[in-house]
Amino acid sequence: MWRRLAIAFCAVLVLSAGSLLVARLVIERAAKGKTYSDVSLIPHRHVGLVPGCPRKLPGGWLNPFFENRMAAAAELYFSGKVDYLVVSGDNHVLSYDEPLDMKNALVERGVPANRIYLDYAGFRTLDSVVRVKEIFGQENITIVSQNFQNQRAIFLARHHGIDAIGFNAADVAPQYAAKTLLREQFARVKAILDVYVFHKQPHFLGLKIAIDN
Repeated sequence: MWRRLAIAFCAVLVLSAGSLLVARLVIERAAKGKTYSDVSLIPHRHVGLVPGCPRKLPGGWLNPFFENRMAAAAELYFSGKVDYLVVSGDNHVLSYDEPLDMKNALVERGVPANRIYLDYAGFRTLDSVVRVKEIFGQENITIVSQNFQNQRAIFLARHHGIDAIGFNAADVAPQYAAKTLLREQFARVKAILDVYVFHKQPHFLGLKIAIDN
């Protein structure tokens, strides 16, 4: 009995490791040549999509992922590489408002408030990506996040008829990023399953919002 359990456990480990590797390869291939770290090289797009993350960590410290992402979004705007920004995040409770936090952080960096659109139903990357097309009418976008999320978002965009490129925010020091990067490996497997198996759609759609031309 114990031998069978050990064999089954090993089989699960092998399958899990295989799925992580396959997901990584598929997503990296989909995003190859579509992410940029140098703002001078990235093509202009009318709209940049900024996926949400918490502004502060549980201990009350500023979240370096958030800070670097907002700095990248502001740099992209002031370099003339996007005309508008859609900040898309979670707002499922009154006390937690990712889109407003992002807008405030961008305004603090000098981005005009009227150039920022808020998406309050970006509960996950898939929601943010699909809603920028279905709600905001954009099929050619620049996604602004860390490289790992940009790659996954580009993969999702491709399968929903969106031509997406990514502008990479600065990486976070390893001691602060390890947990997030580990979680990302499983998020990639889920993205593959959402696209090819479950055919997932956003939790909510709703009324369309026109972005100025």
